[in-house]
Amino acid sequence: MGMQTARLILEDGTVFEGKSFGAPRSAAGEVVFNTGMVGYPETLTDPSYFGQILVLTYPLVGNYGVPEFTPGEIAPPPFESGRIQVSGLIVANYVAEYSHAGARRSLGEWLQKEQVPALTGIDTRALTKKLREKGTLLGKIEFDGDPVDFFDPNVGNLLPEVSVPEKRVFGQGNTRLLLVDCGAKESILRSLLRRETTVVRVPWDADPAGEQFDGIVVSNGPGNPKQARQTIIHIREALTQGVPVFGICLGHQLLSLAAGANTYKLKYGHRSQNQPVQEVGGTRCFITSQNHGFAVDNSTLPPDWEPWFVNLNDGTNEGIRHRSGKFMSVQFHPEAAPGPVDTEFLFDRFLEEVRNGG
Repeated sequence: MGMQTARLILEDGTVFEGKSFGAPRSAAGEVVFNTGMVGYPETLTDPSYFGQILVLTYPLVGNYGVPEFTPGEIAPPPFESGRIQVSGLIVANYVAEYSHAGARRSLGEWLQKEQVPALTGIDTRALTKKLREKGTLLGKIEFDGDPVDFFDPNVGNLLPEVSVPEKRVFGQGNTRLLLVDCGAKESILRSLLRRETTVVRVPWDADPAGEQFDGIVVSNGPGNPKQARQTIIHIREALTQGVPVFGICLGHQLLSLAAGANTYKLKYGHRSQNQPVQEVGGTRCFITSQNHGFAVDNSTLPPDWEPWFVNLNDGTNEGIRHRSGKFMSVQFHPEAAPGPVDTEFLFDRFLEEVRNGG
């Protein structure tokens, strides 16, 4: 039996026709592209991609299959959450015949089980070129007889969809950290636990006033940071109390907003495993993994704050820090997954600040 035909329809009227290898159901979201060569289990389960139709620019996808997923308190590597988070997947050439010692099923079988649509046979070079020229576009994967409306994930607050529903505690370390889960990748949790910490994972809007902790980590997540108003209020309260704070990706944007800075939508965002950044005042280049569509406006940073890292491709902000040293954040992912771990030392730098009493 041949694969069913479906269409990727962009909001500007452009239509790409492809063959379905995922779930035969229509879905809508923001169309974004990722330039990584490998890492689709990590990427597809990253909550930062919630509400997005992901285009993988690497021309061959699926050849190493998908490992077995064993549910537990923490999703095992290479998974970043307990489910596929993207609204849909677009690839040029899908390979159903996988070959990897750890694989237990094909990518298509996994997508079908999770009810996520996916198309192959799409000219992803032409599609990516359009996204780079016009900027991120809304789109929908549509099957005959199953119409769906466009959906903009930047309008509402997506964090209730990806955050944990209640508090959970992990580890038995002497340093107690509050992880504000705005759609946290499990790699952040695993990186913190490797450093002899106790991690209290709380929902995105949880009031930290009733918790005991030495420092706060604000996680990655999807959507427009300005929609997470309750999180911003709680971070601002932590800043006034002098609690050390470390923000990652969306957490970086939320810390910036709490400090009084502004954020803006990027034309097409940074989504890859090879984004070069440089520490302000230094000369070393770090290669980083990133997935975000918004950036912090350097010109709006208050006097006591300074840019910490800069993107060497386009000069956008990649991190901020307070001159006291207590508060810091980065736009990229120190935990990587997928991607390089050049900047994992930032977890140690933050914990040093926490353990030294802020």
